[in-house]
Amino acid sequence: QVQLVESGGGLVQPGGSLRLSCAASGFTFSVYSMNWYRQGSGKEREFVASITSNGLSTHYADSVKGRFTISRDNAKSTVNLQLNSLKSEDTGVYYCCAPVKNYWGQGTQVTVSS
Repeated sequence: QVQLVESGGGLVQPGGSLRLSCAASGFTFSVYSMNWYRQGSGKEREFVASITSNGLSTHYADSVKGRFTISRDNAKSTVNLQLNSLKSEDTGVYYCCAPVKNYWGQGTQVTVSS
């Protein structure tokens, strides 16, 4: 069956860094673009970043541009999100998804607090 499993979340101080990973299985990962979304408490889920199937093109929300980097390893069926210069407003549950197939992971919590 299809699985997307996120990991790497945690508690970090403002200005710190985290690296999120999403391991995919059960579908042909390498042919699909992948996205990261996040949802803060009491907020709507919002787009964070996307990457094309071959990894050559990426796109970011304005709020994270220059601080976050999305990447993928098709040989390992993983998509990653490097989070740098974290701010309190980056707090939330981070989800990876394959938008074309509407496959979603269960999410990983990121908390930015001193």
